[in-house]
Amino acid sequence: MTAVADKPVVHTEPVPPETRHHRRRERTVTVLAYAAMVCVLLIVALPLYWIVVTSLKERPDIYTIPVTWWPSVFHPQNYSEAVESVAFGMFLRNSVIITTVLASVKFVLGVLSAYGLVFLRFPGKNLVFLVIIAALMVPNQITVISNYALVSEWGWRNPFQGIIVPLAGVAFGTFLMRNHFLSIPAEIIEAARMDGAGPFRLLWRVVLPVSGPTMVAFALITVVNEWNEYLWPFLMADDASVAPLPIGLTLLQNNDGVTNWGPVMAGTVLTMLPILAIFLLLQRHMIKGLTSGAVKG
Repeated sequence: MTAVADKPVVHTEPVPPETRHHRRRERTVTVLAYAAMVCVLLIVALPLYWIVVTSLKERPDIYTIPVTWWPSVFHPQNYSEAVESVAFGMFLRNSVIITTVLASVKFVLGVLSAYGLVFLRFPGKNLVFLVIIAALMVPNQITVISNYALVSEWGWRNPFQGIIVPLAGVAFGTFLMRNHFLSIPAEIIEAARMDGAGPFRLLWRVVLPVSGPTMVAFALITVVNEWNEYLWPFLMADDASVAPLPIGLTLLQNNDGVTNWGPVMAGTVLTMLPILAIFLLLQRHMIKGLTSGAVKG
């Protein structure tokens, strides 16, 4: 009893109401953040999962009600059927040609135009940038009719140039690269100019070496957009000789009169794989590039 009586009593400080409110708010924000992350994961991952699973189902399993979330019998023959039902190799070749040419042209024009807007002096520079910003505000669907009439008048329907030239605008790339170039420390540019660097040497030896992540992000976004382009190639391609993979998937969907979704989903998976592989390899550079111009200095 004496030992218990002699034990010192520890007095705990009461937690101020402000601290309790702050902790409660932090827990609420954390719960909401996790809930939002789960929602985004479901929105993004669920369709992808359904595409992959459907590509491995037999035809009766696809039309089963209620739906089955796992194939009762795996049917990988859908992939061979997707490749053999249409000229998949030709569509793949066309996609590679269109994407490579368009991405290269957009990349070069985007870098050069952004460099001119930041490091060169010429009258009307701000007006040019405002026109570029205005172009970003105009959806491509609005210009489809006028572009279609113009390209048809030139006789470019079906050749590759009819698909490539109207899509070669670089408003987004110019905007992205300009913002990054503005974030390059002015001391580096001034030091290079004091060493006698002209415009070409300044671009090649100074600006481009410190712009690697942003250029990777620009190139990757451009490649993904051009690889997935559907509306304009669909309007321009009269036959399969210049049609890219998205158009090939449409032909695959209509091949039997009644859609067999197994080969269609298999073709979709095959179409996604090249871009998915490139994105997984370069995603770190892309994120770094997109955020490199957020803080200047």
